[in-house]
Amino acid sequence: MTISDDLILAKDIIQVFLKGKKILRMYPQNNPIYMKTIEDSFNKFDDFFTYQDTLRYVFRQNEILYDTEQVYENPEKEDNLALFFFKDGLREITFRKGLTANEMEDFLRIISMDFEREVLEDDIVTLFWEKDFENIQYVVDETFLADEEDYESQAMSELEEKHKDPDNLLQAYEDAFKQEDAKEIAVVQIVETELQILFKELEDDAQDKIEKLNNILFEILISVERKNEYADVATSLIASVEYAIGKGNLDAVRKLLVRLKRLTDRQDIDGDLLFQAKRVIYFAGSEKVITALGEMLDSGQEIDEKLFDEYIDHLEKNAILPFIKVLGELKTIHARKIVIDALVTLGPKDILTLTKGLNDPRWYVTRNIIYILRNIGDKRAVDHLLKTVQHTDIRVKKEVIRTLGELGGSNVLVALRNCLDDKEIQVRIAALKAFSNISSDTVKKMLMDRIMKKEFKDKSFEEKKEYFTTLANWKDSEVLEFLVKVMKKRSFFGRSKLFENKAVAAHCLGLIGSKKVLPLLNKHKNSNSKLLREYAYTAIKRIDSAQ
Repeated sequence: MTISDDLILAKDIIQVFLKGKKILRMYPQNNPIYMKTIEDSFNKFDDFFTYQDTLRYVFRQNEILYDTEQVYENPEKEDNLALFFFKDGLREITFRKGLTANEMEDFLRIISMDFEREVLEDDIVTLFWEKDFENIQYVVDETFLADEEDYESQAMSELEEKHKDPDNLLQAYEDAFKQEDAKEIAVVQIVETELQILFKELEDDAQDKIEKLNNILFEILISVERKNEYADVATSLIASVEYAIGKGNLDAVRKLLVRLKRLTDRQDIDGDLLFQAKRVIYFAGSEKVITALGEMLDSGQEIDEKLFDEYIDHLEKNAILPFIKVLGELKTIHARKIVIDALVTLGPKDILTLTKGLNDPRWYVTRNIIYILRNIGDKRAVDHLLKTVQHTDIRVKKEVIRTLGELGGSNVLVALRNCLDDKEIQVRIAALKAFSNISSDTVKKMLMDRIMKKEFKDKSFEEKKEYFTTLANWKDSEVLEFLVKVMKKRSFFGRSKLFENKAVAAHCLGLIGSKKVLPLLNKHKNSNSKLLREYAYTAIKRIDSAQ
């Protein structure tokens, strides 16, 4: 059973809250770390909203739920994010698609306040209310808040009663003396960024030694006098590469690969030396190394993406299958994006091997491979992609339809035309969008023929609009005449459906932008149909603006 992308992102956004609470408290708004945190946090929300329109968290005392799934748990009282919201009466928070960067920043600034140490007159709920968020909604337990006020009054009364009791007063003195005997020592906390700097300084020497070792081994490799020694030196280089990757020193391996590639490109290189140099390069793209890289990416460890891209540039095609395997195992969206980019770089070295990923049983891997093939743009992949048009997952079908539309080819037209009769409207609309990339008179005629068929009137307005939007790609006299004919058509029966056809035809005329049809559109902007009036008016404004 796979974990859905939106659930993964919902968990990631909880980490955004935890990180934001620390960073926004430590740094001013003009600090680069502060600004980078805001940018990364907003990108996480943006990624989530590609899958769902709303993000709803439910708060309990020690846990946070998303869609009945636990995304956070902390049984302790210290630094408990769930308790932070729960104790102020918050029971739910919902973020809606359309959330702005300013709203998100205001939200993070509120939760980053230290309500226990700072002198604040308001609680978190009041601060949310004052901001009047448009795309953030929350549910508060009013009973809980009322009871909390009563509880505070009751507690003060009980405290005063205890102080009046002589026995309690004596006990207070004894407690005070005990506290004096065990004074707390103030501990200065080292923040995470300071620790990272400390660790980096300690590791720099070790990292430098790895690079020096690689340089020495490389010089030995090209200087040995006996050919049987090549294998021994190459084995040592492989061990060094494995150690460097384990330590996260990608740069040392990249520099070694650069030197090895230059060596293998030489025309006068000895055959045995070429074989052993290639052996080291192939190991850098082996399953063992790529798996370690995947774990590094998934751990959240910061990685120089430019450096990573340069590393990928020097790998051989043997790295393709290990990367496909890792792609299916990664848990974070960011790590998947990096691996997808790596496969876009490596894929052209062996398209046939890359297409093997289309047979993966996990739908998201198949969809990602299709996306990679689309970005590579190699038409040799078309025949393999056509086999996935009948995939059982609608998300895969939509991705392959879009890819086929961009790659084109004689076989593509037949496949896309068949998709127009699919039972799922999302698939049919995806096929229509794909046809927008194919400038063919055959496609134009097919669309017009389908529009004129009797059953077209029973299609949804959304699908009708997509037909006419696609037709707008052909800005010729034949299409204009066809649209005018649709606009002028009359009928005593099914007038609402007829008005829908006229409305989307008006939309299409607006997209084409010809001034010749303005009189016809002006006539229909006073139609009895509100829908037709609106679309005719919008088309007129669009044409006028273009002129």
